[in-house]
Amino acid sequence: FTEKDFQWKKVILPLVSCQSTQLTSISSELTIMNVIPVEAPVCLIENTAHGKLKLNEKGLKLLSDIKVPLVVVSIVGLYRTGKSYLMNRLAGKAHGFSLGSTIQCHTKGIWMWCIPHPTKPDHCLVLLDTEGLGDVEKGGKNNDKWIFALAILLSSTLVYNSMGTIDQYALEKLHFVTELTELIKVKSKSEDDETLEFVQFFPGFVWTVRDFTLDLSLGGKKITEDEYLDHALQLKQGIGKQNSECNLSRECIRTFFPTRKCFTFVRPTSGNDLCNVENIPEDKFDPKFLESAQKFCEHIYEVSQVKTLHGGIKIRGQVLGSLVKTFLDTINSGAVVCLEDTVTSLTNSENMAAIADGLAHYKEQMETSVKFPIHLEELSKIHSSHQQEAVLVFLKRSFKDENYTYFQQFMTKLMKIYDEKCLINGETSTEICNKLIKELSTDMEEKISNGVYAHPGGYNQYCKDRSELQKRYLLAPEKGIKAEKVLLEYLRQKQAESEYILKMDNMLTDKEKLLEQEKERANQREQEKKVNEEKIRRLQHQLEDTKINQEKNMKEIIAKMEIEKENHLKELKRATESIKKERVALLKHCFTDKAAFLQNEISRLQKQCDAAEASSNFIGELGKIAITHVVNAACTILEKKITAAWIKN
Repeated sequence: FTEKDFQWKKVILPLVSCQSTQLTSISSELTIMNVIPVEAPVCLIENTAHGKLKLNEKGLKLLSDIKVPLVVVSIVGLYRTGKSYLMNRLAGKAHGFSLGSTIQCHTKGIWMWCIPHPTKPDHCLVLLDTEGLGDVEKGGKNNDKWIFALAILLSSTLVYNSMGTIDQYALEKLHFVTELTELIKVKSKSEDDETLEFVQFFPGFVWTVRDFTLDLSLGGKKITEDEYLDHALQLKQGIGKQNSECNLSRECIRTFFPTRKCFTFVRPTSGNDLCNVENIPEDKFDPKFLESAQKFCEHIYEVSQVKTLHGGIKIRGQVLGSLVKTFLDTINSGAVVCLEDTVTSLTNSENMAAIADGLAHYKEQMETSVKFPIHLEELSKIHSSHQQEAVLVFLKRSFKDENYTYFQQFMTKLMKIYDEKCLINGETSTEICNKLIKELSTDMEEKISNGVYAHPGGYNQYCKDRSELQKRYLLAPEKGIKAEKVLLEYLRQKQAESEYILKMDNMLTDKEKLLEQEKERANQREQEKKVNEEKIRRLQHQLEDTKINQEKNMKEIIAKMEIEKENHLKELKRATESIKKERVALLKHCFTDKAAFLQNEISRLQKQCDAAEASSNFIGELGKIAITHVVNAACTILEKKITAAWIKN
């Protein structure tokens, strides 16, 4: 489920009533995409007979394979209230999540349906249908608590589905929200009241009220559905125990969730038809019900945000899968979920996975692109191209690499792989050149064995044959970077042989022999100079490429950090605006003490916003320092090699 799967075919799910023919067309389009089994939901979290929550490996695999950002919408509510119908509606299907028609709860655990997002290209809409709360067949309340908590922790929008009206009874049924502080902590070692910090982590809140029969009016005046919800959530005046208990659920909803929205639905149809609602043609539905369903779907599609971690980090399937596993491990151990610890753990595991992904991409591309031996310029060009690709692969998965620690590890390991490739290139070249020079020297070896050079004038013949060998050797193609060095080694190996033939040549005088020896040494020095000059040229080229790649890497990583900073700012501002809005509402109803308490939280968040906005230059400088550190280490080694080669030259 990758970006490419979205580029050639945009799937738009209908926002209005879907006839059966439309549903068939949509199903065909999704099947054509051939990316994931979208025809039906899969179980993500199983609820075992013993009340333990268990990760479903098939669901985890499907989720982890999604490589695009996720918009996660979960629905919770009492069992037998029609939650699954709404989720099927969001998927553009009449069938999918199980719709029961008896008093038994049909959905067990948490089921997941992943579809291409209808209005956001290159995004995936993940629908989570949860087991009904309050099922009499369950063994205990803790199971319901954790189902509710998981729906909040995993989603970017939480839909709470209820029947009738929003009254005190309905709010009491939502008591799970008041128990979240027992299940979730923000910081592991904090003993302060963290409830106001939940707004930075929690999803948007949507209350859907089914079989709604009241007129939306207040004091003889028409009101909107959102105003109806706000009125129902108004705090009761007074300081008694009864008022405190009545206000508890209200306060939690008002302060925990950054946004609130309400939709009311009339009864979809009359009579016993509801027992088989998924098979009823939509022209038999109440038009008002269909209108509400359309508005609900439009809101979810347009307003629901990408699921993020604290800091505004947008996540994909791998990270959400890791979140599910981490949360379940914590729940089943009996511990409290700590959001800060979870993010820290994910930061390490995902950044290490990002390193592995980036290196795997680099290795694979280098394996397929490079055929040894290869000229240095070509190898360097291929390396630079695949290095940039690998950096992007790393950056795509990494997050919160605040000190660039993981990026430095990644670059160090990548450069080590490149060094190994360079070494293999040199070894391959050496092997080919040795084989070539051995083949070319076969005739000379036979002449030496047959004593052809062991007579007056033999040395001159030997030199001519050797010159011809060198000429043919240098003209041979595809020798690689070690051609000159292998030739130098060959000449050194044959030095004793050359001196012996020279000594045995009685045609030359002693003076001529000395001149020939000096000429031989001069030729070797010239060859040594060529070898060193070639080495210096290669190292200088490598040094220059390293510096050029540094600039490219710096731009990419700073751009990544800027995006993370921008997303973090959005998260802080969203939380700040939510608390400001709540403070105004409290002041309007004379809850001055509570409003003053919220003002302190607003000030704290504002300081965080100011610090985040001021960090832009620091991010850039820190990025330069980190990248420069990696590059300087490589450059220092290269510069030392260049200096040594110059001295030797």
